[in-house]
Amino acid sequence: MKRTLIAIMLAAAPFTVSAANGTFKDACSMKASKTTKKAELEKMATVKHDAAKKTAQDYAGGGAVSKGGIETEDGCLIYSFHVKDSSGQTEVFVDAGNGKVLGSEKEGKFRTAMEKPVDKTKELAGAAKEATTGTPSTNQAAKK
Repeated sequence: MKRTLIAIMLAAAPFTVSAANGTFKDACSMKASKTTKKAELEKMATVKHDAAKKTAQDYAGGGAVSKGGIETEDGCLIYSFHVKDSSGQTEVFVDAGNGKVLGSEKEGKFRTAMEKPVDKTKELAGAAKEATTGTPSTNQAAKK
């Protein structure tokens, strides 16, 4: 299982793109460290999850959000949501400080399929953490 996961990650590496591509590093209104816990990031954000989610859906032209939540990217505090449509999905980056869309990436069906095993692994890890510690996981994949 471990070798399979590593092989999938290595195979997916050429298809992954930096979310920011250097486009919003200086444009975001709030900064945060990559090591800050999700619960702390949520407290820092002035824009709340549901408002950012609606902004992402509107920007992508509707569709269902398959995953997403608060995170840091290039030192910026953002929300990242994957909005599905018939041709794949669009990942939309929303500033957690002012609610503005900082950028987006169109992901085709192939890239979306490549992410599924990683998402499943994260979901299982979140569930295992909850079962072991008895505390809710901050893992976005575990919250479906």
